[in-house]
Amino acid sequence: MLTFISFWHAGAIVLCDMASTAWYIGGIVETAIGPAAPWFIVGVMFFAAPVLALYVEGSSMFVRGGVYKVVRESMGGTLAKVSVSALMFDYVLTGAISSVSAGQYLAGLVNSAFPRLSIHWSVDPKLFSVAFALAVVAYFWRQNIRGIEESSDKAVKIMSLVGVMAVVTFAWSAYTIAVRGFHWPSFETRFTPESLGWLASGQWHKRIGLLGLVIAYGHAFLGMSGVETLAQVYREMEAPKLVNLKRAALLIFFSALVLTGSVSLLAEGLIPDAIRGRYTDNLLSGLAMSMAGPHWALLLLQAFVVLVGVLILSGAVNTSIMGSNGVMNRLAEDGIMPESLRHLHPRFGTTHRMINTVVVLQALTIVLCRGDIYLLGEAYAFGVIWSFVFKSAAVLVLRFKDRSPRLWRFPLNLRAGGFDWPIGLALLFLTLLAIGLVNFTTKKVATVSGLSFTAFFFVLFTISERINRRVAARASAGHQEKFNLRQADDLSVIRAEIDKPNRLLVAVRDPNNLYHLNKILETLDSETTDLVVFTSRIRTGLGLIDETVVMDHDEQKLFTRILELAEKSGKSVTPMLVVSNEPFYAITQAAQAVGASEVVFGVSAKLSTDVQLERLAMTWGSLQQDKKQVRFRIIGPGVEHVVDL
Repeated sequence: MLTFISFWHAGAIVLCDMASTAWYIGGIVETAIGPAAPWFIVGVMFFAAPVLALYVEGSSMFVRGGVYKVVRESMGGTLAKVSVSALMFDYVLTGAISSVSAGQYLAGLVNSAFPRLSIHWSVDPKLFSVAFALAVVAYFWRQNIRGIEESSDKAVKIMSLVGVMAVVTFAWSAYTIAVRGFHWPSFETRFTPESLGWLASGQWHKRIGLLGLVIAYGHAFLGMSGVETLAQVYREMEAPKLVNLKRAALLIFFSALVLTGSVSLLAEGLIPDAIRGRYTDNLLSGLAMSMAGPHWALLLLQAFVVLVGVLILSGAVNTSIMGSNGVMNRLAEDGIMPESLRHLHPRFGTTHRMINTVVVLQALTIVLCRGDIYLLGEAYAFGVIWSFVFKSAAVLVLRFKDRSPRLWRFPLNLRAGGFDWPIGLALLFLTLLAIGLVNFTTKKVATVSGLSFTAFFFVLFTISERINRRVAARASAGHQEKFNLRQADDLSVIRAEIDKPNRLLVAVRDPNNLYHLNKILETLDSETTDLVVFTSRIRTGLGLIDETVVMDHDEQKLFTRILELAEKSGKSVTPMLVVSNEPFYAITQAAQAVGASEVVFGVSAKLSTDVQLERLAMTWGSLQQDKKQVRFRIIGPGVEHVVDL
């Protein structure tokens, strides 16, 4: 069955990455730019609004509208491969930095609690964080092998717990401020030689004040990690898709702004300067231990903050695996990756080889970083900023190349000369480009590692594409999805997958004649009605003996088109393929097996409407075992016939 998720689930998946940065961004940015770090973090959180709006427009044009798809459509395959290579770098580091940070928080809690319990033993934070990170990656590897729905349910539960923690932390902070007062963070920036990179020798940030601001802003930009995942989960979002996409974007923006922005300010204002350095890698633990109250209560608060932090940071690993799997699937569909990587898991139907590839890269990164959060943070921003640069450039170019009406457009468009000039998009692109270029010169680790990783994947994608073109002739065949077929001798087994009060069966055969399916999807209420999309493989004589369940080319093409329509509408469907020697007999058997109260056909190019209805009515009457009423509908462009039996 093809199932879809709500905007709550989609938002939770993205927030498990984006909001999780609250646990480590403060220490990384403060190390790089000094006490003004919280102000730049808040600025980045506000800047997330136009970036999310950019993704809403991009996704509204393409159901599978991630960076690769949009860049390819606007600027060609070469730049698309470059952009997605940078994005893969981001996803790999997301899993690494999130899981290592979770380990750092847990190690800090252990080392704080043991002395209170008279345990004279401590753990090495870096070694412990590496071991814990590998365990987290292994856990979410298994969850993603099992499928997105289970993973998204866990993301919602994690974000619910984060909400409780945020309320407790804000309330306790308000009490502490009332008792002790609050010291607002300074606006002073203190760059280190490492944070200035190749600009350190010339002191350019002092000569040009605006450059210093852009440098500081660039160091805080990793706070927007995870936005690209919104485009990846859009295909899984239920109807109405665009409305739910905008709801998810608003949920993500306000949640990340309140959580990440607020805790960064509170940590800077409440943690005493004398002990701040002790909590660089687990700043929210420092915030918990700096509240007003008895030590045992603060230790419990720290434990709660760490528990929630471990969960959401671990959830970010899940987000990175899901996002990278979605990106790699888009590449495979376009012939950029080996077809063998799209092999479906025999039990769960997931692209397990792609998931395995990402997890291995994340595990390797975790081992190589040796628990150094700042090192990971410096490298992390490379993929984040450059995926945004390519995305904004692509959507901007598409405004000029494709002037067809949009379902939704990025704001600030100036109407002149019969054309809406995308002023807002242009300003966003120039801002992102400026930050990306400055980061090239200030982040040595990110530039060297990011360019190396991007170059490696670009070469890999290019070679794979050329090999695939030789062996698959994709240009004429077009993209086809991968499907698992479960073989059964009794049609009634499908009842285990349908449990809604109403059942509707739509018979299809021609991938170019699915007007009737599209019309049904437009009005279908997935909450109350199960939709079974049926097709039959007609065989006669010996052709029925030992018939395999492997789809042929035409069936793959048909089911791919069904999947595309279902994703576009955001409605759940259950595809069914039946082998039979007579199509009307197969349709009738299937409809009665699932308990369908309505059967829908398209207009046939071979049979008249009267003949279709007559043959179906006769077959239905000969096989009917109860007196349940059924409605037959034949739907075509400008045509609809209805018969009740």
